Amino acid sequence: MVAIAPTDAMSSFEAVSWFFDQSARRLGVSEELQELMRHAWRELTVSIPVRLDNGKVKVFTGYRVQHNAARGPYKGGVRFHPRADLDEVRALASLMTWKTALANIPFGGAKGGVLCDPGSLSQSELNRLTRRYTQNIAHILGETRDIPAPDLGTNAQTMAWMMDAYGQLHGYTPGVVTGKPVELGGSYGRDAAPGRGLVNCLEEWASLTQFPIRGAKVVVQGFGQVGSWTARLIGDLGCTVVGISDINGGIYNPRGLDVQNVLAYSLGHGSVAGFANANAIGGEDLLELPCDILVPAAIENVIHADNAHRIKAKVVVEAANHPTTPAADLVLGERGIVLLPDILMNAGGVVVSYFEWAQNIQEFRWDEERVNQELAVFMKQATRGVVEMAKHDNISYREAAFSIGISRVARAIELRGFV
Repeated sequence: MVAIAPTDAMSSFEAVSWFFDQSARRLGVSEELQELMRHAWRELTVSIPVRLDNGKVKVFTGYRVQHNAARGPYKGGVRFHPRADLDEVRALASLMTWKTALANIPFGGAKGGVLCDPGSLSQSELNRLTRRYTQNIAHILGETRDIPAPDLGTNAQTMAWMMDAYGQLHGYTPGVVTGKPVELGGSYGRDAAPGRGLVNCLEEWASLTQFPIRGAKVVVQGFGQVGSWTARLIGDLGCTVVGISDINGGIYNPRGLDVQNVLAYSLGHGSVAGFANANAIGGEDLLELPCDILVPAAIENVIHADNAHRIKAKVVVEAANHPTTPAADLVLGERGIVLLPDILMNAGGVVVSYFEWAQNIQEFRWDEERVNQELAVFMKQATRGVVEMAKHDNISYREAAFSIGISRVARAIELRGFV
């Protein structure tokens, strides 16, 4: 296959595949095996009729893409979002395959999505939507087949509805989803896991590379579950958060923000916008603030060819899924900006999902201290592997992360005799 120059016109799946192709070619993976690994093993599209509170019926479209299960059951979140189309879900499922392999947990990769605006639906409408979606894909789910989790626009309550809907068909099966409420078999520490795992990785990377982490100024773009926990926990490394944004606006204080006060304000007002003792700033401008560490923690493709040359951070830490386009990735590399990739930095959520799944199967619960200790072990081990390969092979951290994931999946496929 001939390499093509990346552009921002690429679709999400084309962009993710571009990163895959670069590493697979470098590793010498055969074209036949590349073809098998690039494409999803199963893609399911379902219609979801839901009776709204006003009595009318609206038909939504949902997807479940099962990308690869060579290393274990499919694993991946369910996203409720207006842009959760098949191409986006396909891209996210692919990323999950490499992420679970890089973290070295016994899962493959999958993703689900429903095209909807969850903010415009009532709780009862979301309940009905979730249950019908689950019923329509239940035949490909199961704790040894495919285990969904929350993602953008979904949460622990969504997983509780999914677990119940599946259980009505197949009996009580708490391990069929992760990210559930603790009261229904969820794991302690799951909510904080994406942010905590990122901080574990950043701490290990800084130690291995002698990066001066204490006193580093941090900007966090996105203040949802991943971004808010990252902002709360990154101070443990001696960092100072100077900028935060969400979908409604951003705030900036070069002397530092009191993250706990920002969180309380956000919970009370629905946004960080308007927080006192800080300057208002737009989301695009926030990405270009002078800082040591920039954490894009919201949606995809926020760093692109048009703004990559204006990024002033020394390090970009990808907390969101594919927040940097391939074209921007090249620009950042040429400018000497370090990029710590998404399939490493945001793997904390799926690692603790693995713990939750294991606890459900064993019917034995771990306390939060053990969850956090085990998470740190997995995240730091994965970080060491990426840093060592990048240094040894003189490649970027993203290439190293993809290379490790691809190598493990390819070996599993060969051992199982798929090709």
